[in-house]
Amino acid sequence: MDAKRLLRSRLIAARAARPAAEITRARTLLADHGVAIAAGFSRVAAFAGVGTEPPTRELLDRLRSAGLTVLLPIVAEPVLHWATYTGWDDLVPAPFGLLQPPEPYEPPDALATVDLVLAPALAVDLQGNRLGWGKGYFDRALADIEPQRVVAVVFDDEVLDEVPVQPHDRKVGAALTPDGLRRLDG
Repeated sequence: MDAKRLLRSRLIAARAARPAAEITRARTLLADHGVAIAAGFSRVAAFAGVGTEPPTRELLDRLRSAGLTVLLPIVAEPVLHWATYTGWDDLVPAPFGLLQPPEPYEPPDALATVDLVLAPALAVDLQGNRLGWGKGYFDRALADIEPQRVVAVVFDDEVLDEVPVQPHDRKVGAALTPDGLRRLDG
């Protein structure tokens, strides 16, 4: 879909131009807000933000320090598997320039056991539509997860009025941004 491709290109360029001070600010605020929304939970699925993605290292470490089990995705064709996050320095290189925990892996249905999914996204819209990176891994993983349990992690300016959607795209219930948690109408 051309509209998705064009929007992805624009968002990726904007992320690459994001000032370092804004990224530093986002690192701490995402961790503050993420720990607050996970209060009372025991298992959370998240991702290791790399490159121009919102920085999640501090968030992951603080969730783990708060006693939560944090699962990170493992890219395994054609689905995601999951493994426990034990620390940033334990992560290993993965396909697409990602970082992932080493084995042992949990099964693909491990998401059914988590209280909250913090999902990567390039953008979300006010209706809860999530624009991912275009590989479909998270859409397939979220197929059986209620949108209310899924929070897209994005920068503040990546909550848009509308993003292009296709039938396979999965909705999210909220967006976690440096400014806080924003509930979506999805």
